[in-house]
Amino acid sequence: MKRKAPKSRFKEVLIFVAGTTPQIITETIYALIHQKPPVYPDEINIITTSHGAKVIKKNLMDSGIFKDFCSEFNVSDNILNDGAVIIIKDNRRKSIDDIRSDRDNELLGDFISDFIREKAEDDNTRLHCSLAGGRKTMSFYMGSALQFFGRPWDKLYHVLVTPEFESNSAFYYRPKKNKVLKVDGKSLNARDAEIYLAELPFIRLRDKITLESRSFRALVKEGQKDIDIAMMQPELRVKLSDRTLHIGQKSARLAPLHLMIYLAYLRYKLNHCKYPDRLYCLDCTDCFPSMLELSTKTALEEMAKDYMIIAPSRVEDLMYKYKDGLPLDVIRQSVSKIKKAIRSMLADDALSACYSINTSHRRYAASRHGVRVEKGKIRIE
Repeated sequence: MKRKAPKSRFKEVLIFVAGTTPQIITETIYALIHQKPPVYPDEINIITTSHGAKVIKKNLMDSGIFKDFCSEFNVSDNILNDGAVIIIKDNRRKSIDDIRSDRDNELLGDFISDFIREKAEDDNTRLHCSLAGGRKTMSFYMGSALQFFGRPWDKLYHVLVTPEFESNSAFYYRPKKNKVLKVDGKSLNARDAEIYLAELPFIRLRDKITLESRSFRALVKEGQKDIDIAMMQPELRVKLSDRTLHIGQKSARLAPLHLMIYLAYLRYKLNHCKYPDRLYCLDCTDCFPSMLELSTKTALEEMAKDYMIIAPSRVEDLMYKYKDGLPLDVIRQSVSKIKKAIRSMLADDALSACYSINTSHRRYAASRHGVRVEKGKIRIE
């Protein structure tokens, strides 16, 4: 039966990790459609083992329980089919029967993170991910994958059921018409069950760190590296009036021309960011200018605004000497001397690489250069 509910602007996609307790599927859907506003699923995906798939098919699909549930609560029953049950496979495309070894756990992490990454590519969908089923490692990987790839509108849940019903294999949802369940010789009224849906907050790292690796382990390593770099970088302060460059507790005084050119690269980073909504720059170099861009008369006129503060008595000489803009050789030589000064000041090659002027794309005269330090670390005074 087709549901009769207000249409969401998203395609509502439910993703479960499940073992041998398919009850969490109906319990979660029950909780979603009874919250305010209700969420009716357009698609279901159940990540499980081959053994779990057999249990889901037998107890939830072939038994008619899911169809009865959908009929009772106006949920589309065609969302649960064989294609909705996704069996974890190894590198040889062989189905995994259970999660027993370290290798199985590695495959599980890779499988779940790849699946969530793919589902999160469509901005028309909203993911509703449940941690309630399966082994604890499955829940861990699901939550972690959503941290990596989840969008602001995606949701993470855990479903909670009244204790006496939670362990009852005959309980799937709270029916409109009461059903009596027998447990250890005792009778339980299904209408007395309470189903709670806990929405879990999580840190969203998407667009904040580099996430290019395919394996879960590599994703963690890659993300940790980016976070460490962002946290480790000391603040970069440029004081125009006394021509000093401060990086953390260290400082150096640059020649007026060199400081002006260094400032030009910093201002490009601050003012020409292609992705202003991103909190971190990381390896992005899309704001880097070519030396040709800095060699124009217009570019020099813009740079001269800083030079007016750095060396006010020399501005006229600068503009007269380079009336058509800075020659490429002057820019190259200045960049080389700036790099040398920063390297000497910091005495740390890894740190120097963040604050020096570096190349992103090599092409004669059109190579793009810039400073890799996070833009949030830059202060110009």
